[in-house]
Amino acid sequence: MRTLTGEMFLGHRRWRGTAGEQRSVDPATGAVAGPAYGMDDGTGAAEACRLAAAAFDAYRSTPDPVRAAFLRRIADNLEAETEQLVACVRGETALGEARARTELARTTGQLRMFADLVEQPGWRDPRRVAASDAAPEVRSRRIPLGPVVVFGASNFPLAFSVAGGDTASALAAGCPVVVKGHPAHLRTSELAGACVADAAAASGLPDGTFSLVFGAGNDIGQQLVADPHVAAVGFTGSRAGGLALLATAQRRPVPIPVYAEMSSVNPVFLLPDRLATAAGPTAEGFVASLTGGAGQFCTNPGLLFAVDGPGLDAFRGAVAQALSGRPGETMLTAGIAAAYRDGVHRRAAAPDVRPLAGSPDGTAPVVFETTAKAFRADLQEEIFGAASLLVVCADAGELLAAAESLEGQLTATLQAGTQDVPLARRLLPVLERKAGRIVYNGWPTGVAVNAAMVHGGPFPATSDGRSTSVGTMAVERFLRPVAYQDLPADLLAAVTG
Repeated sequence: MRTLTGEMFLGHRRWRGTAGEQRSVDPATGAVAGPAYGMDDGTGAAEACRLAAAAFDAYRSTPDPVRAAFLRRIADNLEAETEQLVACVRGETALGEARARTELARTTGQLRMFADLVEQPGWRDPRRVAASDAAPEVRSRRIPLGPVVVFGASNFPLAFSVAGGDTASALAAGCPVVVKGHPAHLRTSELAGACVADAAAASGLPDGTFSLVFGAGNDIGQQLVADPHVAAVGFTGSRAGGLALLATAQRRPVPIPVYAEMSSVNPVFLLPDRLATAAGPTAEGFVASLTGGAGQFCTNPGLLFAVDGPGLDAFRGAVAQALSGRPGETMLTAGIAAAYRDGVHRRAAAPDVRPLAGSPDGTAPVVFETTAKAFRADLQEEIFGAASLLVVCADAGELLAAAESLEGQLTATLQAGTQDVPLARRLLPVLERKAGRIVYNGWPTGVAVNAAMVHGGPFPATSDGRSTSVGTMAVERFLRPVAYQDLPADLLAAVTG
């Protein structure tokens, strides 16, 4: 078991912040645990960014097999600390043991997935057009952007945090990484950070390849995004937080991309034949997706659309029965629990909205109902937790119009029977414009990590709908194309080597 110290990682050395202290809090009991963590006053963040910039050219020039071995060594280090990591995750999030172990496996799996990627020939998309009488020879490839700042997410203390997908894809691309650890996951972040830092040192990588800083409030995050050494940002969190970072990045003398996953209600379309033939199983699947992890998933099904007709009453009844008397679960932090209560109370007070199932007091899962005519923009607000809204449409025309009114989403789901194919065909092009992933007769929670996955979507689901934060395509966020025209033979090795 590693001894936790409450310190940050600035490249190869540990460093303690001097801007006050903070300790790890168990959200289930309120008990504090572990060492006191020194918060950064900005000195550590500035040094981490400087070190990352100094390391960039050396790190991006490391052979692909070296970076692949580095990523695999991080995964091995994390697995060696499994029991301590699981205990830290449980003590800082109230997530169960099974969830913590599953998330750790996802974290190590995606590190090894990116290691496999960078060992594949052609992963940088090299191209060559031979010279002709009318044109020069042109070669191109994708190169790393530069140092990347990654923000740990509240709801995934491992898979979207210090050694998570943003970090793994940036390191795979050849970009040094500075992580701002989430303040609710201090022990988990330090332990994961030690696994990355040890792997970097053991791999002989330059000082500054990886750093981890802690800071209370928003100032350190804003400083990191504004730092002139930083070339890109990966963020998972609230819309307000993502937009604030995006604004800072755009105000810089040299703006940089911010890949922010921000807000999604993940609409589900309950088509008529599906409800008429499978209302019960559909309701069961919905409730399981809604309540998993206390509803604290970015792909939680927060919006349902259905045409009034046979099967809808049965679906309502099955959902009401499943949620009757069901208690709420401990949420990730007291702040998230308070925001959930406030969101539920606003929804309960909204005109033309009525409770359908569960408890509208903000302490347990709840489903509300409204009509398509009453559905409006403010009812698309994400309530982060186990809350959803059923929108009842008079006919297929209202259903299509409601789909057209949606904001950008991470996912959209079609629950369809055999007789629903014509309506599904009409919905599909609308949903392609609205979402990054379309699910058919499944549920949006549970994101597969593979080469084809898209975990992104049009604004405001993300700040850049052309990208994904899950799967091997995530590496493309941290690369840019460069063309080389008529490069002489003695320089070609630098491009093709």
